[in-house]
Amino acid sequence: MNEKLFDYIKKAPTAYHACANSARILEEQGYTRLFEGKKWNLEAGKGYFVERNGSSLIAFRVPKSISSFMITAAHGDSPCFKVKDNAELPDQNYLRLSVEKYGGMLCSTWMDRPLSIAGRVVYNTQDGLGIKLFDLGSPCVIIPNVAIHMNRQANDGMKYNPAVDMLPLFGEAAEKGKYMDMVSAAAGVNADDIVSTDAFLYNADEGIEWGEFISAPRIDDLQCAFAALEAFTTSESADGVMPVYSLFDNEEVGSGTKQGAASTFLFDVLSRSVKAIGGNDEDYLCAVANSFMVSCDNGHAIHPNHPEFSDKNHTVVMNKGVVIKYNANQKYTSDALSSGVMKTVCDMAKIPYQLYCNRADMAGGSTLGNISNTQVSLNTVDIGLAQLAMHSAFETAGAKDTEYLVRALREFYSRNMRENADGYNL
Repeated sequence: MNEKLFDYIKKAPTAYHACANSARILEEQGYTRLFEGKKWNLEAGKGYFVERNGSSLIAFRVPKSISSFMITAAHGDSPCFKVKDNAELPDQNYLRLSVEKYGGMLCSTWMDRPLSIAGRVVYNTQDGLGIKLFDLGSPCVIIPNVAIHMNRQANDGMKYNPAVDMLPLFGEAAEKGKYMDMVSAAAGVNADDIVSTDAFLYNADEGIEWGEFISAPRIDDLQCAFAALEAFTTSESADGVMPVYSLFDNEEVGSGTKQGAASTFLFDVLSRSVKAIGGNDEDYLCAVANSFMVSCDNGHAIHPNHPEFSDKNHTVVMNKGVVIKYNANQKYTSDALSSGVMKTVCDMAKIPYQLYCNRADMAGGSTLGNISNTQVSLNTVDIGLAQLAMHSAFETAGAKDTEYLVRALREFYSRNMRENADGYNL
């Protein structure tokens, strides 16, 4: 399972590639691509998917009638450095690239590490504008540290200025113009036809399994994105249930985009699917009331060198199973009911689970569940897997946990849930 995960991560250097790779997997398994700008003709028993902005994707299978949705949500973006359109910064010695931060990364982990560049280009065609993905593949830039001899305080704590310290070295001064030549060649278009780009630095290291652990780039949140997709494509759903797989972009910057979890994307897909098989607004609302979402985004394992950063009664450990995440201020949506459902699902799947809370004096981040609920109000639980060094260029997780999450979500997709006067039936 981890080898499949590493392959998924390798083919997903950006959110655009994560979306395209997920679409490829779905198409290979017989799912049909839909377009938001065209009418949908859905058939019971068939699977479909639709993209938005080329960086978010929602897939689903259509039952004969829709009485509920069983939804997983993960995100395909990761903290990194975005390359600006006018990228080259030549001086008398070197050629650097102009970049800005995307999300909140651990800057030091990006330094002294060979990096590559991937993204998409928008280019002129005879009929208008075309879009192509590109990936330079081999490492082509590096962000060099200042030697200890020149900065004797480097090990006493460092504040990084992204406009100065984090600019990547691309080549020698004489290589001006090389960047767009490489991008156009990788995209397979003429450099003069390129109108604009969305390009990002990424760590091209491949994932490795060592002992009881795995390490790879972008484990947050591609480990959950992969596990949810694997569970979705290998599960069988109950009668009346429409299983849904959601992969959102821009979680790392707040989700407030047309393709983020705060957008209407999920609402649009769910409501259109009901109406496309003959339902109406009330049918949609009834289905939502009987539905459930599992918001999947990794959590912080207790740190081997700094256990004091974890809540004493809610520490989570790699290889100990699914992490159910709680926050009193609803940064995580888990409550007694939704976490009870998830615990029951894990018990049914015969996999372990553990409970996570931030220390009461340390603020945590939010994720997809509470944000997507502003558009589609669902019983939702926030879960993930335990990992170290979240938002590092190279992260570490448990070797057993990917399999645990796949099994838990496969069990989730196979269930039918119904709200009643006293609680929930599974």
